[in-house]
Amino acid sequence: MKTLNDLFNHQIKDLYSAETQLLSALPKMAENANNKKLIKAFENHLKETKEQKSKLETICRELNISPSGAKCHAMKGLIKEAKNFMNAVEDNEVMDAGLIAEAQRIEHYEISGYGTAVRYAKELGLRQVAENLQEILNEEYNADHTLNEIAENRVNRKALERIK
Repeated sequence: MKTLNDLFNHQIKDLYSAETQLLSALPKMAENANNKKLIKAFENHLKETKEQKSKLETICRELNISPSGAKCHAMKGLIKEAKNFMNAVEDNEVMDAGLIAEAQRIEHYEISGYGTAVRYAKELGLRQVAENLQEILNEEYNADHTLNEIAENRVNRKALERIK
């Protein structure tokens, strides 16, 4: 990579890889969840992730780059951690609290990636691409907010009751 444009293209491919990997992880997270609101949040985010992947494909066409070719090792690691967590937990309430934590790690990674991509797109004068990426970034913020609400309104307290 020699230019900001090269770096930006790499970031888009990395985000595409991350979203592709997440498509296989979210159903497993929903399957392991017990709280109805949490299950619904995972199902909703799965739909959003499919749309986000499609938006990234559109961006790649506009930029004349192939979305494939990069492997997001960070997302691979985050998903591996989530799988390891799901295999280690025996209590439903602790499972839900931990799934929220694992999902928020993923969301925070995506927020960071999309925030950077938006900034690069603006710097490169790609106004429409920046707007499309900002839409995805807003969805990631909303998903994180939803997870916070579920945790604070019920799940964390139920997990805490397990130690009393």
